[in-house]
Amino acid sequence: MKISYRNIMLLLTGGILFATTNGYAQEEDVNALRQHAREYMQSGDYSNATLVLTRALEKEPGNIELKNDLLFNYYLGRDFGKAVELGKALTEKPNPDVRSFQLLGMTYKAIEELKECEKLYKAGIKLFPNSGVLFNDYGELQWNRKKLEEAIELWEKGISADPNYSGNYYNAARYYYVSTDKIWALIYGEIFVNLESYSRRTPEIKQLLLDAYKKYFTNMNGLKAPDKGNGFEVEFANLLNKHASTVSGGVTTASLTMLRSKFVIDWYQKDPPRYPFRLFEYQRQLLREGFFEAYNQWIFGAAQDLPAFQAWTQQNHKSYDSFIQFQKGRVYKMPGSQQYRFN
Repeated sequence: MKISYRNIMLLLTGGILFATTNGYAQEEDVNALRQHAREYMQSGDYSNATLVLTRALEKEPGNIELKNDLLFNYYLGRDFGKAVELGKALTEKPNPDVRSFQLLGMTYKAIEELKECEKLYKAGIKLFPNSGVLFNDYGELQWNRKKLEEAIELWEKGISADPNYSGNYYNAARYYYVSTDKIWALIYGEIFVNLESYSRRTPEIKQLLLDAYKKYFTNMNGLKAPDKGNGFEVEFANLLNKHASTVSGGVTTASLTMLRSKFVIDWYQKDPPRYPFRLFEYQRQLLREGFFEAYNQWIFGAAQDLPAFQAWTQQNHKSYDSFIQFQKGRVYKMPGSQQYRFN
């Protein structure tokens, strides 16, 4: 919850008065200064944020988090000259921080220093080969330069290197949706909404998922067939095709719930399955717990028909509320051993 500036001032004033009445004056804690600066940044007051961060750095000159915050503040305030100067100093120092590379990369993109940006990401990935964020940002750079194949290769590498960083799934799902690929928009999109369930990007990918299922079943002959050498792809597509009649009356939330229920049952007909996969394990868990209909409503309902979704949640508020409570009470994680895209 965002704290108002008035409340911050009351808290700070109260702390000062308390210290005074107890007969001693305490120096402002660096963490408190950092939080104060972030409040200024959130309100768009970048000058005051600079002032506070500079004061904090006087107390702890080696604090890399403060320096990264100052770099981010320069970026937000469009003081790109200072951002580049500080970013270079941070990324070229011994034992740099991955966030410094990310922030300097954002700055280079903003001023369209694309060659310098690419050099930066290559250096960063060499130092941090398991950084999902650097693969993601480098992929976005290549996407914007119309180097689409290089972009998806970087996002796939990011998924392999850091399977629980959501950004690479987000971009890979969007890439595969506009391609002729049959299945990976469906898989990566659903992993994304489980990793990043309540962000501004989540409704976009929920809509993409609904549209991707429509695209799959209405344009099956126009899409690229699964790679015969990739057993996971073949089995996934075969089971969707097996139950295609389920959506013959239309791709809706209700028909997808039925289709996907049959899919999960078939995938685990032999337990353990040939291809263990966390996403399908989670779907099976929801099916067993009685939450699978609510889960499908959560993904597809609002994207298909918002008034109908709202009516469904009102009529089924106990089961939907129970699902949301269940969902928020767990952390979704993808194992690193379940990367089937290039098997």
